[in-house]
Amino acid sequence: MTISYKWLSEYLPVPVEPERLSRILTSIGLEVENFEKYEEVKGGLKDLVIGEVLTTEKHPNADKLTLTKVNIGRSEPLQIVCGAPNVAVGQKVIVAKVGTTIFPINNDPVTMKVAKIRNVESHGMICAEDEIGLGTSHDGIMVLDKNAKVGTAVADYFQHYDDWIFELGITPNRMDAMSHWGVARDICAYLTHHDKKEIKPKLPFINGLKPDNNSLSIAVSIENNKACQRYSGISISGAIVKESPIWLQQRLKAIGLRPINNIVDITNFIQHETGQPLHAFDADNIRGSKIVVKNLPEGTKFITLDEKERKLSKEDLMICDAEGGICIAGVFGGLHSGVSEKTKNIFLESAWFNPVDIRKTSFRHNLRTDAATRFEKNIDISNTVNILKRAALMIKELGAGQISSDVVDIYPKPAEKTLVTLKYHYLKKLSGKNYHPDSVKDILTGLGFEIAKNNIDEIRVSVPLSKPDIVIPADIVEEILRIDGLDNIEIPTAITITPSVEENYLQQALKEKVSNYLVGLGFHEMMTNSITNAAYFSDEEQQSMVKMMNSLSAELNILRPSLLETSLESVAHNLNHKNNYLKLFEFGKSYFTSGPGQYREQEQLCLVISGIVNEHSWKQKSNTADFYYIKGALISVLHLLGINPDTFEVLQISKMDNHVIAKANNQVIAGVGEVTKKVLSQFGIKQPVFFAALNWEEVVRMASLQNLVINELPRFPAVIRDISILVPKQLGYKEVEKSVYKLRLAKLQEVKLFDIFESEKLGAGKKSMAISFTFLDEEKTLTDKEIDGWINMIMTSLEKELNAEIRK
Repeated sequence: MTISYKWLSEYLPVPVEPERLSRILTSIGLEVENFEKYEEVKGGLKDLVIGEVLTTEKHPNADKLTLTKVNIGRSEPLQIVCGAPNVAVGQKVIVAKVGTTIFPINNDPVTMKVAKIRNVESHGMICAEDEIGLGTSHDGIMVLDKNAKVGTAVADYFQHYDDWIFELGITPNRMDAMSHWGVARDICAYLTHHDKKEIKPKLPFINGLKPDNNSLSIAVSIENNKACQRYSGISISGAIVKESPIWLQQRLKAIGLRPINNIVDITNFIQHETGQPLHAFDADNIRGSKIVVKNLPEGTKFITLDEKERKLSKEDLMICDAEGGICIAGVFGGLHSGVSEKTKNIFLESAWFNPVDIRKTSFRHNLRTDAATRFEKNIDISNTVNILKRAALMIKELGAGQISSDVVDIYPKPAEKTLVTLKYHYLKKLSGKNYHPDSVKDILTGLGFEIAKNNIDEIRVSVPLSKPDIVIPADIVEEILRIDGLDNIEIPTAITITPSVEENYLQQALKEKVSNYLVGLGFHEMMTNSITNAAYFSDEEQQSMVKMMNSLSAELNILRPSLLETSLESVAHNLNHKNNYLKLFEFGKSYFTSGPGQYREQEQLCLVISGIVNEHSWKQKSNTADFYYIKGALISVLHLLGINPDTFEVLQISKMDNHVIAKANNQVIAGVGEVTKKVLSQFGIKQPVFFAALNWEEVVRMASLQNLVINELPRFPAVIRDISILVPKQLGYKEVEKSVYKLRLAKLQEVKLFDIFESEKLGAGKKSMAISFTFLDEEKTLTDKEIDGWINMIMTSLEKELNAEIRK
């Protein structure tokens, strides 16, 4: 939200310095995110003066230069060399004298010095409009009106406007502060409480609007009373659409709005003054002199103000005339409904539209307008008529029109104010501070609350309709605290706490254990958004996804069904910032639906690697990330939790190459693979990325069933034997492992593959595997005879079951 200091000050009865105002705004919960000086023209036209050209003569050493004498109100005229072709005696011009800094439109600032131009001294410069920021033309010097007074500061002549601009970070519940007057009300409440004297904001509303005639009557009806609970309007005839006065243009420019014409500028001014969006219709284009607020059939075509044809939803609320839609209510106007240079008669709308409906329509059509942003936060339904009258009077004043109807106000069911009772002991409990009842009363009345009851124990207030978020006593406490200031809360000498019992202690403990382990392996923890973009997924995939009803943006519209896509966003971000060596992990949730109202979520742990997994040094060479590295990390995490996967199986999925799932007790507990190039291209990633995901909930459940067993170190040595076998290329190591463990050798502790060799010399379609076997007997030292017997059993099994050939 952008606030102008000068504009805001119009509603404050006492002056407040910009710096103090900045501190107050942050103190009352309207955080000042940026505070800077605004100048309508850069440099503020400082030190530029109006001069008169007294004489001109040809430069003695240059055909295209002119030697001039210019009077700027001093005793002696200035000698200035000028290169403009249009300079002439008698002209009133803008002069940058020596020492003045000018700010050209497309160049760096320049400070004037005494200069010799072709051996003739020049004491300043006669300026063109682009050289001082007043325009873009460089055809010649800027010639002023002949009545301009010599020696006058140019800033005064052009009524230069400067200001202080506050950028406020307003939370979504503070619609009441999305206007200059709303902010002024909060500031006055603060000043009243802290300066100990009553200060009320100046009301911009003037009562006494009377129609000049009733020649332009527009009938209004509402068919959808839920989506439009109040609709007010008034007609103005004989309006003259023209350029707005300078003061109005300057107000709008200061907050970043482009002036258009007096009618549109007034509606924008009122919106930022009061927070109430308005819409001005060309009354001559309202067919049948009739306004109907209703919904149109699904798929109805409608051309909006930006000349785009849109297909309406049956849920879109429309402003219609006797023949069809003319405006998407609260969001965007129709092509022919708005004010143009030819407009003579106006119908001005001030209404309350349902926030949910407006937000859905705004996102559905990707129309994020200022009006929609305010309506979706719930505006003050009680103020539509007052604001309508103010706007009508401004149009009459600045547009030379006449009020040509009474105010039409369709308000079938007036809103009732919420009553909230706050007990003073509850205020003390939440705030930690004893407030005097009079202080509470003054703060709340300053914010627009009405006191319904006030005694020694409690206060009951009627909440203004401008604050629809206030419904419970805690909300009232928050209002009191922010006006009093959180810095003013007393710090107690002792703090009492009640220890809580964590129900999911094991899960948190295991998270901490695994996190520390992964960090020790060189991984970094990432935290990504659980909301992501549906565009990453096919229509079929989206069937089981949880869609956002009121999405934050078009790019954040579903809850993620896996951690892959959000992880790739993080990878892409890091790669774009030249961080090419990535080892990341995250604990997060994925979300699914199997039908309306049937939702579930699953806690997961994901690992992501890409690039180099260890840096090159004098002692070791760098290694590139691959499938086996991330699979090893995954198995290490499972072993850390006491879980040994029973099997690893290949499972083809569309987004992964070489995807393998791990099973334990017949349950899928993890998956790992390389992300396909097609998926990577969606994120602009060009290097390989490997991804693993664990079903954290299932892993924790299994870990909780594990019994911790502590064994003493073996007293007898283990024996390791190696064999090398020749097998078909397509044979996986898992088959070898399965064949060996099927023998159920009690003393076999470990089987490990330590080398794979492939060569044409081995034969077509063959490869060699080197495998080590570790044997251990905790009761005695093993003999060669025992070990040879077991090795022979293993070799025989491999030869029979896998058709393996033992290499000698």
